[in-house]
Amino acid sequence: MHTRTLLCRASLIAAATAGLYAMPAFAQETAGQTAADEDDGAIIVTARRREETLTNVPIAITAISGEELANRGAIDITAIAEQAPNVTLEASRGTNSTLSAFIRGVGQQDPVSGFEQGVGIYLDDVYLNRPQAAVLDIYDVERIEVLRGPQGTLYGRNTIGGAVKYVTKRLGDVAHLSLRGTYGSYNQADGVITASTPIGDGTVRIGGSLARLTRNGFGTNLTTNDENYNKNIWAGRGTIELHAADFFARVSGDYSRDTSNARGGHRLMIGAQSGAPILPNVFDTRGGLTSPKQDVEAWGATLFMEGHPTDSLTVRSITSYRKDDSSSPIDFDALPATDVDVPAFYKNTQLSQEVQVLYDSGPVHGLAGFYYLDATALTQFDVRLFTTLNGLTAYTNADVRTETMAGFANFTFDLNDQFSVELGGRYTWDQRKARILRQNYLGGGSTTFGGTGAPFGGPSTNFRGTNAFKKFTPKASLAWKPNSDNTLYASYSQGFKGGGFDPRGVGTNAPDVNGNGTREDSEIAAYLSFRPEKVNSYEVGYKTRLFDRKLSLNLAAFHADYTDVQIPGSVACTVAGLPSFCGVVSNAGKARMRGVEAEARLRTGGLTLQGSLGYIDAKFRQYITNIASKPTDVAAYRKIQNTPAWTGNVSADYGVDLGEGSLNFGAGLSWKSKTYQFETPSDYLDQPAYALVDASLVYHAPDKRWSIGVFGKNLTDKRYKTSGYIFIAGNAVTGVPVLTPGGQPIPTLGKEGVLTAYYGNPRQVYLTATLNF
Repeated sequence: MHTRTLLCRASLIAAATAGLYAMPAFAQETAGQTAADEDDGAIIVTARRREETLTNVPIAITAISGEELANRGAIDITAIAEQAPNVTLEASRGTNSTLSAFIRGVGQQDPVSGFEQGVGIYLDDVYLNRPQAAVLDIYDVERIEVLRGPQGTLYGRNTIGGAVKYVTKRLGDVAHLSLRGTYGSYNQADGVITASTPIGDGTVRIGGSLARLTRNGFGTNLTTNDENYNKNIWAGRGTIELHAADFFARVSGDYSRDTSNARGGHRLMIGAQSGAPILPNVFDTRGGLTSPKQDVEAWGATLFMEGHPTDSLTVRSITSYRKDDSSSPIDFDALPATDVDVPAFYKNTQLSQEVQVLYDSGPVHGLAGFYYLDATALTQFDVRLFTTLNGLTAYTNADVRTETMAGFANFTFDLNDQFSVELGGRYTWDQRKARILRQNYLGGGSTTFGGTGAPFGGPSTNFRGTNAFKKFTPKASLAWKPNSDNTLYASYSQGFKGGGFDPRGVGTNAPDVNGNGTREDSEIAAYLSFRPEKVNSYEVGYKTRLFDRKLSLNLAAFHADYTDVQIPGSVACTVAGLPSFCGVVSNAGKARMRGVEAEARLRTGGLTLQGSLGYIDAKFRQYITNIASKPTDVAAYRKIQNTPAWTGNVSADYGVDLGEGSLNFGAGLSWKSKTYQFETPSDYLDQPAYALVDASLVYHAPDKRWSIGVFGKNLTDKRYKTSGYIFIAGNAVTGVPVLTPGGQPIPTLGKEGVLTAYYGNPRQVYLTATLNF
C-alpha cells in the first residue's frame, strides 16, 4: 500500500516539476571547459552544488577521481577513508553492504530503524536514508567527494559530521564499450561491462554497466562449513540522457543483490560454560544460526532535470525513489548453540524530491531550494536465548516512518575581487512516526522467522507515537582569495540530526513518573524518546597551489561543540522477571571536537607525491547515565567511538613512458592511532594503532585502449578490528571488566558470553585488465 502511494507521488512530482523547463535552457557546463580546468591542475568539485575548483571552495574537502581510484585498485567506497583525514568508513559487522560512517567524531554504527546516520551518503545527489546497501562498489565512477564538518545548509539533516558524494560518469557523445576483469587472492573474480552510445545526432544517449563481484571467504564457519567473509554480488546501472541545446535530463536506475554469507565474528573469550577455545584464525567462526539466509537487495530510480532559462539562472529538479530489503542471521556469541542468536529483517523505502534554483551573475552566486523526503524503515528481529530458559525469544517489530521538508538558501557575495562572504540557512521540519512491538515467546522463535514459540505474557512494548522537530541551521563564511591559486577562509556552520524513538526500548520498564501506579502513554513515550542532536562548528582553512601549480596544499583547523549527543546501545536486562535484551538510548550530554587537517600533492615530472594528516582531540564534556537509578556523569571514563586521534597517509606514484604506452608504479602507507569501538573503552575490542601498506603496478597502452595492473592491499597482512559486540560485566562507572577468579570475563547476556570482533580484510593481491573500444 505505502509503496504504491510513494510511486504515485513520485510520478506526480516529476510531472509537476517538468513544467519548470518550458522555457529555453542550456546544459550545465561544457565538458571542454571542465577538461581545460583539470588540465590546468585544478580539481573540479560540486560541494556547493555548483562546479568549482577545489582550491576555491571554502570547505574542508577530499576529492578523488575515478581514474585515481582505478589506478589504486580501490574496491568499494570504504577505500577513501585511507586518504581522507579524520574519516572512518567500514562495513558494519555481519554484512558486506551496511555502512558505518564517522567524520570528525560524528557518526552512527547502529543500523536499526529509528536511528539516523550522522554522515550523509549521496549517490548522484540523492541522499541514501538508511545505511543498508550503502557500501557502494566502485565502478563507472567520475569521482568521490568527502565533505568534512556539518553540511546542514546545502545537504540537510543527518549531515552533522559531513557528507560523502559518489558521482557517476555522464555519457559521452561517441559510442563506448569498456570491459574490466579482475582475478586475485581468495579466488577473487570480478567483471564489469560498461557501454554507452548516442542515438542519432547525439541528443539522446543511452548507457549502462553490469558488474559481477565474487570472492571466496577469508575463513570458514567451522559449524556449517560455509565460507566466512566471502563476496557474491550482482550490480548494475542504466542511464538515458537527453542533451538538447536547451535542456538536459537524465533518467538513471541502479540495482544490487548481495547474497554473500553472513559474516561470522571471532570470539575473544573462552566459552563460559562449554570452555570453547579462542580460534587461532580471526576469520574463522563457529556460529550455528543459518536462517534466514543473508540477502541484501537494493534498487533505485532517479530523474534529474536541468534548465538554464537565462545566462544567470539555472533550475534543477531531482526526483528519486529507492527501496532495499535485507535478511541477516546474526550470531552474537559465534557458537553453535542457539543463544543470543538474532535473525533480522530490514526493509526500507524512500521517496525524495529536491528543487534547486541557482543564480550566478556578477558578484552574487548561490542557490535556493526545497527538499522533501518520505521514508519508511521496518526492522524485525528475534533475540533467541534458548539455552537460558526453555527456548526464550524476545521479538521486536519496529516500524518507523520519517517525513521531512526543508527550505534552504546559500549565497556567496563578492565584496571585491579578493573578498567574499557566504551566508546560508536551512529550515527543516522533521516528523517521526513509530510503531514498536516487543513480545516474549517461549518454546521457540517468533512466527515472523518461522519459529514455533508461543507468546508469553503481554507485550513488553506496544507503542505508537509521533514526534516532530523543527530546526534552523545557519552557515556563514568569509573568504579571501588574493589570486586564483590561494584561498584563506573562516566559517561557521551548524548540523542537526533528528530525534526519535528507541526501537529496542521496553515500555514496561518505563518509570512511573507521577507515582499513580500505572505507566501512562506519555510516560512510555518519554522513556522511549530521544532528542535531536546538534553541532556548532567553527573552521579556518588555507588552500594554495604553489610552484607553477605543481604543489597543492590544503590546511584546516576546526572546533566543534556537540550537544544532546545520541548514544544508542543495548544491554542485558530483565523484562517481567525474564532475562532479555533492551535498548538504552540517551542524549548523554555534551562533547567537544577540535583538530587540524592537512592534505598535500606534489607533481614533478612523472612523480606524484601526496599525503594527508588528521588530528582530532575528541572528548565528552558531559555523559549522563543512570547508575542505581541515580543520574551520574561518567564523561571522564568514556571515549568518542570510531574516532582515532591520528589518521594519515603517504603515497608515491611514478609514471614513465614504456614503448608507446606508459607504466605507473604506486605505493602507499595509511595509518590510524588507537580506535575505540564503543563509548565504554574495552581492551578486548578496541583496536591499537596500526598501519596498512598498498602497492600497484599498472601499464596503460597507447590512447588507453587497454591496461593491465597488479595491485596489493594490506601487504603486511595486518589483523585489525573494525567492529564487534560486547556483553560482559563491568564497573558501571569506569567500564572496567569484572572478571572471574580465573581472569575470565563474566557474561551478562547468554550463557557463554558475547565478546565478538570483526576484522578488516587480510592481504590481497589481484590482477586487473581493462579493454576500451
